Amino acid sequence: MDAVPIAVTAGSLAIAIAALVAAARARRHADASSRARDEAVADLGARLEASEAERDSASTILASMEEGVLLFGPDGVTRSSNPAAEGQLGARPGSIDALLPLGLQRIAGRAAHERTILITEAETGAPTRVLRGFAAPTDDGSVVLVLRDITETRRLDQVRRDFVANASHELKTPAASIQAAAETIRTAAGEDPSVIPRFASQLEREAARLSRIVSDLLDLSRLESGSQLDESVALDAIVRDEGERFEEPAAEAGVGLSVRADGIPRVRGSSRDLALLVRNLVDNAIRYTRPGGNVDVDLTTDDGEVVLAIVDTGLGIPSRDLPRIFERFYRVDRARSRETGGTGLGLSIVKHVAENHGGRVEVTSELGQGTRFEVRLPASA
Repeated sequence: MDAVPIAVTAGSLAIAIAALVAAARARRHADASSRARDEAVADLGARLEASEAERDSASTILASMEEGVLLFGPDGVTRSSNPAAEGQLGARPGSIDALLPLGLQRIAGRAAHERTILITEAETGAPTRVLRGFAAPTDDGSVVLVLRDITETRRLDQVRRDFVANASHELKTPAASIQAAAETIRTAAGEDPSVIPRFASQLEREAARLSRIVSDLLDLSRLESGSQLDESVALDAIVRDEGERFEEPAAEAGVGLSVRADGIPRVRGSSRDLALLVRNLVDNAIRYTRPGGNVDVDLTTDDGEVVLAIVDTGLGIPSRDLPRIFERFYRVDRARSRETGGTGLGLSIVKHVAENHGGRVEVTSELGQGTRFEVRLPASA
């Protein structure tokens, strides 16, 4: 009678053990599944973070580019653009069809249909800017349009072309005069010796003019590469020295010259180049002042800057010419400039020297009343 409960108890125990084993296995399986799930979630999170980091990096790169970049989808709708593109175009176009100027629209549309890379240049905006566009298709049917603003490049190219043309003309004129005078002297030596002094004087004058042009061209070429700012320069001493240099030329021209430059802080820069700046401004003022007029040279300080002012009572400059007077070979009065021996490069040299020294040059003028040039340079610390 007692064996039955024992058997029942043993069976119950076996069932309980089996249940416990099964439960343990289930727990281990659940733990493994949980770990796998956690690992999968962690991996997915890492991938999302990496993807977001890549997107952020791409956005940062696009935002920092000078070139404009636009992406048009297969349907022609704008998918993305960077700030440079929006600035160059004035706004973000909604699609290829809304893209302006039309030259850019054409290459973007053709690149999408013809599956080829196309390049064009187009003008846009006011003042006019020149954009060079590169349109390229992608594998999924989209089109990438890259824009580059080449306005400054075009301007510099034009400046270089004008410079070569002007320099050739300026050098040709005195060279031709020298040749003519030399031929006349050779012929007159046997036929009419009395004209030789006159043509010899012309020969000397034109040779000096040619020498000044070449000297100014060399100075300008050097200044375009920058100035050596390794000296502590006493600008007041330079102004006084240059004033003494021009006392005799001013007296010969019947022009009064006064110089005031005392107790001025030093400036950091090149004494050679700063002397060139003062010399060109004073020389220019005397050349364009009528007999009986005056040229005043003042060196002062203002709010941490050394201020050089050259004021004349000369011919003045028409307002239409003021924006161009610092261009190479630009002359307001070509006849008077050549008559007085000007090269047309002096003010360009002045501007380069001022900018190389971290300063600026400004001009105000009234036609028939005179002109004021003002150069501001940072005082040496």
